[in-house]
Amino acid sequence: MVHGGAGTLDDAQRRAKGDAWRTAIGTVLAHGRRLLTHGACAVEVVESCVVLLEDDPLFNAGRGSVLNEVGAVEMDAAIMDGRDLTAGAVAGVHHLANPVVLASRLMRDDGPVMLVGEGAMRLAARCGLTQVGDDYFRLPERLAQLEQAREQQTTMLDHVAEAPTDETGRYGTVGAVARDLEGHLAAATSTGGMVNKRVGRVGDSPLIGAGVYADDETCAVSSTGHGEDFMRCVIAKTIADYIDMQGMDARQAVDAGIAYLVRRVKGLGGVIVIDRHGNCASGFSTRNMIHGWIEHGGDAAVRL
Repeated sequence: MVHGGAGTLDDAQRRAKGDAWRTAIGTVLAHGRRLLTHGACAVEVVESCVVLLEDDPLFNAGRGSVLNEVGAVEMDAAIMDGRDLTAGAVAGVHHLANPVVLASRLMRDDGPVMLVGEGAMRLAARCGLTQVGDDYFRLPERLAQLEQAREQQTTMLDHVAEAPTDETGRYGTVGAVARDLEGHLAAATSTGGMVNKRVGRVGDSPLIGAGVYADDETCAVSSTGHGEDFMRCVIAKTIADYIDMQGMDARQAVDAGIAYLVRRVKGLGGVIVIDRHGNCASGFSTRNMIHGWIEHGGDAAVRL
C-alpha cells in the first residue's frame, strides 16, 4: 500500500491532476509488486517506493516539499522494520533528494533512532548521500504557495483544499507499507511539512508510533494529515494496539483508530495499514486520501 496524502479534492483538482495522481500511485504499486515478487524484503520495498514518491513533484515530500517561513525546505522521514522493531527517523533535513534513504541508513547504523537538523546532515555527509541545490526544490508552484501564505500571515497544510494554496493541485505526505513473502512487515513515511511553517517545526511523520509503525506481530502503518493531531493520539501505535490487545483485523483497527482520532482531537488525516495476515485497510477523516494497494496478489487499486 502507498499513499500521497489526505485532504479535500474538488472537481477542478480531480480534472487537473487526477490522472497524474492515479498514474503516479499505480507506477509505485507496480514497482513494489515487482520487488516483492523477486524476493525483496518489506523494508527494502517501502524505502524504494517512498523514494519514487519523493522524486515526484506532485507530492509534498522530497522534490515537491513545501517551503517554510524563510523560504527553505525542511523535510522529515522515518522507516521501521517489523522484524525486530528497528527504526530510523530524521527531521529538519535539507538539500537531500531522498530523506527516507537517510532514515534507512540511520536505522542500520546501530545507534540513535532519530537525528535532527545538523546532526542528521552530518550523517548524510558521512554516508556519501548526494546533496542537491535549492533550485531542485524551489518550484514555481511552491514559491506561489509560500507567497500566498505570507500574505495571509498563516501556515497551511498543503493537502487541505480550502486553503488558498489550492491551485498547486498538490496533496501532502507520502508513505508506504508492505508485507513480504516471508510475512515480514515494514512502513515508511516522508514529508515536507506545512507551507510557511515555523523553522524547526516537526510533525508526526518522523515520530515512531505517530506517523509510522511496523511490528510483525500486528501491522504496518503510515499516517498522513495534521501532524499535531496524530502526535497527540500516537495514532499508528494505537492502531497496532487495537490489533494486539483486542484481536481486531486491519479493517476494524483502522476504523477504531480514525474514530478515536476524531473523537479525542477532531483530527484530520488518514492511514494505510497492512496487518500480519496481509489484509489491507485505509481510513481517513478528510474527504479524500490519495492511495492505492495490491492485496493478496490481486489487481492494483487506486483511490483519490
